[in-house]
Amino acid sequence: MTLIKSISGIRGTIGGNTGENLTPIDTVKFAAAYGAWLKNEYKKEKLKVVVGRDARISGKMIQELTMNTLIGLGIDVIDIGLSTTPTVEVAVPLESADGGIILTASHNPKQWNALKLLNNKGEFLDGEAGAKILKIAEAEDFEFSQVDKLGKISVIDDYIERHIEEVLKLKLVDGEKVAKANLRVAVDAVNSTGGIAIPALLKKMGVEVIELYCEPNGHFPHNPEPLKEHLTDICELVKEKKADFGIVVDPDVDRLAFIDENGEMFGEEYTLVACADYVLSKTPGDTVSNLSSSRALSDITRKHGGSYEASAVGEVNVVKLMKDNNAIIGGEGNGGIIYPEAHYGRDSLVGAALFLTYLAENGKKVSELRGEYPSYFMSKNKIELTPDLDVDGILKAVEKRHSGEEISTVDGVKIDFPENWVHLRKSNTEPIIRIYTEAKSQQEADELAQKMIKEIEDIIS
Repeated sequence: MTLIKSISGIRGTIGGNTGENLTPIDTVKFAAAYGAWLKNEYKKEKLKVVVGRDARISGKMIQELTMNTLIGLGIDVIDIGLSTTPTVEVAVPLESADGGIILTASHNPKQWNALKLLNNKGEFLDGEAGAKILKIAEAEDFEFSQVDKLGKISVIDDYIERHIEEVLKLKLVDGEKVAKANLRVAVDAVNSTGGIAIPALLKKMGVEVIELYCEPNGHFPHNPEPLKEHLTDICELVKEKKADFGIVVDPDVDRLAFIDENGEMFGEEYTLVACADYVLSKTPGDTVSNLSSSRALSDITRKHGGSYEASAVGEVNVVKLMKDNNAIIGGEGNGGIIYPEAHYGRDSLVGAALFLTYLAENGKKVSELRGEYPSYFMSKNKIELTPDLDVDGILKAVEKRHSGEEISTVDGVKIDFPENWVHLRKSNTEPIIRIYTEAKSQQEADELAQKMIKEIEDIIS
């Protein structure tokens, strides 16, 4: 059982001992630290926080603990109940709230839950704010309110519908055009809140929906990370029902994957590529993704006359660079679409609506669309090290060996070779180096990874 405290929130397994798992006491402690930080940060007479959750079995318990801790600090709470990560992000500015908490462990299995923390823009906190909250939690530096100054909870139970309306207002989303295309789409929402949000969005756009695992009961029928090996059921369903394609989301609906009409994976990396291709064709500009995302986005951006830059891994880092570069669209290669016209957060509803409009406009099959993009293949590996080894020194040695190549040290070491790339990053929680490679064939990507592992072993020895 595990409890992970980081600058982006607190994440852990339900049950077990305090301080080692996400117990009720740990939940209250961290919610109190966030509330105390808000009070220090904004120094307002009355603060307001939006709280929503995915459909995890532990979600209601964790939400009640979180909300009642906040009202104990004198903070008003807007309870939007069963929700999605992007819905909470959208709700914060719409409600003029001072922050937001999303209760979700994203793609982790059902025994996990987490508190993900937002600022008053509905965006994830930066490292500085996260570090302050961890410090407050460690010191247990909380001052709770007297009885006459307790906060209040108000309930808004239609925020997913409001979120859908915001998506349909986007200039590049055309529901009428999609309705005329008579599309038939299968949806796997892993029995979480995507089962509420995605079918409702599609039906509003005139799409016939075939639902699979769309009951938001928190009993995940397969590993909730939307990877090929976990998605055999929807791949079969798309073929069996002769659907135009399939949509898959993770439990909190910030990762989006597509299945083509043949039951084959479109590729999580290519979700962002396809959406960017459509957006850039209408509104030329620049793009951003992280260093571990596919080179295909750079290729597509250049095709449309824009420029591409890569940030350190992590949504906060992508968003910061997008703002710095005034990027039109960006995101992460795990199927996370960030479209600033909507908001600065990964949003599967936005991604699905853009993709549907693109398909309706060009009339192509999903497999045909995928065939138009550059084909790259990834290999993701790690090498375990003993705790006494100097990981930074090892990465410096790799950088020196390849000094003649194009190198980025924004986040670990990324080496861009002419035909492929390798990205080496150290873990913040364990003595390992993560090794991501991309090439024009799976064999080449795997071979490059093994070559880098051998090189690191040579440096160590």
